[in-house]
Amino acid sequence: MWDDAPYPVVVLDMNGRAVHRNGAARLLLPGPSDGRPGPDALPSWLSEAHRDHVHGTRDGSTVPPAGKIGDRFYQARPTPAGGGVAWWLVDDPRRDLAEATLRTARDRADILTVLFSTLLSSLNVPRCAEVAARMAAEHLADAAVLITPPVGHRYAVTHARRGGPAVQEIRRIDPHGVPGLDEALRGFPPVPARRIDPGGIPGWAIPAGFAGPVGSVVVAPLAGHGSPAGALILLRSGTERAFTPDEEAFARLFAARAGTALSAARLYSEQTAITTTLMRELLPPTLTGVHGVEYAGRYRTAMDHERVGGDFYDVHPGADASQETFVVLGDVAGKGLDAAVLTGKIRNTLHALLPLASDHQRVLSLLNGALLTSHHTRFATLVLASVKRHGSGVRLRLTSAGHLPPLVVRTDGRVEEVDTHGTLVGALPAVTVRTAETVLAPGETCLLYTDGITEARGGPLGDEFFGEHRLRRALVECAGMPGEAIVERVQMLAAQWLGSGDHDDMAAVAVSAPRTGPSAGGDGHAGDGAPAGRNG
Repeated sequence: MWDDAPYPVVVLDMNGRAVHRNGAARLLLPGPSDGRPGPDALPSWLSEAHRDHVHGTRDGSTVPPAGKIGDRFYQARPTPAGGGVAWWLVDDPRRDLAEATLRTARDRADILTVLFSTLLSSLNVPRCAEVAARMAAEHLADAAVLITPPVGHRYAVTHARRGGPAVQEIRRIDPHGVPGLDEALRGFPPVPARRIDPGGIPGWAIPAGFAGPVGSVVVAPLAGHGSPAGALILLRSGTERAFTPDEEAFARLFAARAGTALSAARLYSEQTAITTTLMRELLPPTLTGVHGVEYAGRYRTAMDHERVGGDFYDVHPGADASQETFVVLGDVAGKGLDAAVLTGKIRNTLHALLPLASDHQRVLSLLNGALLTSHHTRFATLVLASVKRHGSGVRLRLTSAGHLPPLVVRTDGRVEEVDTHGTLVGALPAVTVRTAETVLAPGETCLLYTDGITEARGGPLGDEFFGEHRLRRALVECAGMPGEAIVERVQMLAAQWLGSGDHDDMAAVAVSAPRTGPSAGGDGHAGDGAPAGRNG
């Protein structure tokens, strides 16, 4: 009867040696050529269960001993067998199913973890689409097609097939050609795979090199933050491997995770574009020569990872060489983005006041009123300069509003302080200033700078200001140098003094009279100069 039993049966003697096995057991358990399996042919859990049964050391549990043989799970049930024990090995399909389900769940969790971590490591929309399509083809189907929302009438389509690279293209497509695709792109629930005719899939939705005809299709929406992030098409070849309902559900979960990452990448890209556009207006301009006068500027923010701060400068050229060029350098209280926002407002206000630029007192008074009526509580210091080529030299009118007075570097090495002073802007009801004039001979430079340079704290002990005396000494050595070299030298010395210590924003502008070049009177043309400043 053992030989005819549908289950494997192994008869063990009292010493645990197999003395008989039926046909099913011979197929399950390997043995020597004589057909009598030795002790080592038995799984360890069965040998241990037999030993406990013979010696009566089982804990009295009603649960039969169980364990794996090969890749399946068996329960062992003992019956007496003429001085030995016959062990009936009954496979447990429920346990096998549970373990298979657990393995599948773990594998899918691993896939989603890798997908999410990989996608979020790159906040780039094309890169995210490529990774998602490639992983979908590798783990869910034979091929995958990811479509993101259209820009105009064109869609970004990413194809991937198992074992191959992802291919991206921008093309016109008809989403109605794939059942459920138009709805998925608009964020509606997916169409069940059984309702999609694989034979009707258009050619653009089948990656190049796809093996065989399409046998099964899943279309899943890519859910985004507030708006759809696209859709995912999964393709399998042949009809014997159709997507099961469980696989469809996992595909939708996969698509939801991919959509979340794509949406985050798109949001990041949009915010980066907006930030870049706004930042472009906040960054100091690149300075060049204008109407026969040379300009140079350097700017360094308080934090190396930031691009804007509270210091600023602008150069607004006159309409022609007979008109004065308006130069402004300022310092807003504070640092970082908050200070940069007020900096932008001041620069925009000054730009609007350009028609009045020749009257420094009026410009500062109007700017002061604008700041006092705004919600900002910060104040600013500024120095204004009206610059015009005069013969071979350059004439300047300079006005300080609570700012450090400009320094003039003469060709003989003297460093002179321009006698201008005034109250800061945005703090008091009225602004009181004194304007001074000076003339630069060929090769001479007027330096406008912020206190981030003189108050740079460093030195041997790290607690001493760079100071105006060191700045003057450095400028003495810069006599006769071009303005570009002077601002570069000043910034370099201040940075060396700082070392790795903290510092405020630093800005410097040099206005120089060229050593050689065409001269012009008050109404003449003093050479062509590329416009400098924010808007030319």
